[in-house]
Amino acid sequence: VELRAIGGAKQVIADILAKKFAQWPAVGSSLASAVQWIGGRGVSNTSSPSSLTSERFPLGYFLVAQKPQASSTATVGISSRVARSEKAKHVIVYRNDLLPMSETFVQQQFIALNEWRGTLAGMRRASPSINLTELNIRVFPLNALPLIGGVCTRVMKFLSLKPILVERWLAGLQAHLVHVHFGVDAVALWPAARRLQIPMLVTLHGYDITIASAWWQAGLGGKRHRNYHQTLIEMSRDRRVHFVAVSRSIRNRAIELGIAEDKVSVLHIGIDIEAFIPGPVPLSMRPSRILFVGRLVEKKGCDVLIRAVHRLMPMVPDVEVVIVGDGPLRGELARLAAKLSVPVYFAGSMARDEVKQQLDRARVFCLPSIVAENGDAEGFGLVLLEAQACGVPVVTSAQGGASEGVIDGVTGLSFPEKDVATLAKHLIRLLTDDQCIARMSDAAPRFVAEHFDVRTCTRALEGLYDELVRVSG
Repeated sequence: VELRAIGGAKQVIADILAKKFAQWPAVGSSLASAVQWIGGRGVSNTSSPSSLTSERFPLGYFLVAQKPQASSTATVGISSRVARSEKAKHVIVYRNDLLPMSETFVQQQFIALNEWRGTLAGMRRASPSINLTELNIRVFPLNALPLIGGVCTRVMKFLSLKPILVERWLAGLQAHLVHVHFGVDAVALWPAARRLQIPMLVTLHGYDITIASAWWQAGLGGKRHRNYHQTLIEMSRDRRVHFVAVSRSIRNRAIELGIAEDKVSVLHIGIDIEAFIPGPVPLSMRPSRILFVGRLVEKKGCDVLIRAVHRLMPMVPDVEVVIVGDGPLRGELARLAAKLSVPVYFAGSMARDEVKQQLDRARVFCLPSIVAENGDAEGFGLVLLEAQACGVPVVTSAQGGASEGVIDGVTGLSFPEKDVATLAKHLIRLLTDDQCIARMSDAAPRFVAEHFDVRTCTRALEGLYDELVRVSG
């Protein structure tokens, strides 16, 4: 079925093959014949809706297997080059990799869509990935092939076919708008979206806007991303493109980079407050346990937590730390904990329900984020909201999260990044003062429910979808 998908582009591919192998006509002719044979076993051009058999898409759909069901109404839309359905507003929610374990926020926001019909699309499945079996997902078909997907990817790159096939794939999904998570993914998808003239909303989460331009230009993010920030700025000048920042600090950074103020809106993603509720055991009856959840990378500042706990151990001798998450710094952090004799349990990556179980056993949650050497910084830190929704007070230095996601002194405590002494002082207070922690445990869930319910936040997002489609028309 997936091989049949190239039927719509068979002549384009055959022509490119002939040019690529001009010096070896026998090779080029053989490969072109193979493509024509495969394409001939697919569908004909007449399988495509009339709007896609125009001069823009004379070869029809690329994605045969994902052809939408026929509608009794005429197709309409922002651009005549991309067919739309009148029955429902349709958004493609895009991420290159569907979806890493740490990106449940993309999944939850997608599930919360109400006024818009969503398709979760990406280039490939992440490994390991979140369970997406009950969602409407689409994976770029050649990458979905279990045995030769990697080979197909290399062939597409060699022949410069990917932009052509991605464009046809997006066209076949027939959406009014594409919502891309992370600027890096948006830059990768931009050539196809621009050619289709489909509006694009880009959510900026953190590293995709905070890492210094010099780091990208040096090729440390990959050669293809050397001009990443410049491309992002150029994209922002298109009237069909708008950006969402997950916090005010992220918006400020985007503006500093050169994106116009009126092109960046702040919209919080929120969390599922029905999944994160206070646990059955009061905090005063829980052990002196500090919980950390996050990737074990520099910007999370996990070493700051370990050093702070070492400092407070004489005052709280029964303290213990549980670290949920994995990453390149795990070995280094384990060695630091052993050197300082800090009782740390590295639990590894966990699914959302397992994180909830850990929150129900913790007395304090800590996210001691810092700005990494390359500029990478926390965008918000949604886990802060999950902890507070469960009635667990938080201590954090996370940019965005510390100023927007916590009421300092009411639902948690904030501190300057890398300030080990202040972090230790805050932790001692929450580990030893039952009255203080009870007040915070009571206030925190109300704060999150009022301001960060994912359903309320997603309604605001859908309003932005509507506005972007309107101004793009």
